[in-house]
Amino acid sequence: MKTKRKSAKRLKRRATVLLILAAALLALSLAAPLLMPNDPDATDAQSMNLPPDAEHPLGTDRYGRCVLSRVLAGAETSIFSAVALVLITFIIGTALGMAAGYFGGVTDTVIMRLADIMLAFPQMVLAIAVAGILGGGMVNAMLAMGVSAWTLYARLARAQVIALKKEPFVSAARLSGCGSFKVMTKYLLPNMLGPLAVNAATQLGVMMMGIAGLSFLGIGVAEPQAEWGSMINQGRAYMQLAPWAVLAPAGAMVVTVMVFNLLGDTLRDLADTEAVK
Repeated sequence: MKTKRKSAKRLKRRATVLLILAAALLALSLAAPLLMPNDPDATDAQSMNLPPDAEHPLGTDRYGRCVLSRVLAGAETSIFSAVALVLITFIIGTALGMAAGYFGGVTDTVIMRLADIMLAFPQMVLAIAVAGILGGGMVNAMLAMGVSAWTLYARLARAQVIALKKEPFVSAARLSGCGSFKVMTKYLLPNMLGPLAVNAATQLGVMMMGIAGLSFLGIGVAEPQAEWGSMINQGRAYMQLAPWAVLAPAGAMVVTVMVFNLLGDTLRDLADTEAVK
């Protein structure tokens, strides 16, 4: 028992630290326009591939653009696009999963078969195909990644609703005259937000890597918009001449994804520990 309590305390401390780090990254991306030492899109033919100096703390890229400014600008693009995508797929997937689990029958069959079709294809392969059809741009990249991302929340929400709708408090709500929408939003949803939120936290890093992967392949953001995956792709041809143009966005990507992945894993472990109690 003491061991379980100590483990729970350690997980809570770790979760607190990771939440602070995640909040700091979000705050940094929000404050990016104020922190940029230079215009991230300004080119300079006389400053191409310069090493780090006082004016350009992380050097310049092949177009003479400040790498630090573009990394900061890319933070806003990469982080908030992933957060927005997770939020949108969370809402859509949860709503569809709750409808499937609550109403059952034809509604359940149609929604779950659609989810099965989406899951029949590897997510990244499907995203590349969709992005290739839609063309470049951040919105299209988000649409491409979101085509199958909602299925995770739909399946989990459906399972939660099927388990909860047999509980006495749901029957009491129905007998009191509550409609289906009110039962789902007021009584079912609050009792299933925990597991859904934990899964959403684990998906932040996945979505960020997916969007960066599409940009790396040239079917994500369009120039001159700064995005970490696109920056890595542009700088890799000059890796020996200007490694900072690749290492800076790659390092930012690794740190950010690591923080969000660890946060999601810690929240999941903490939820499992609380469930055992």
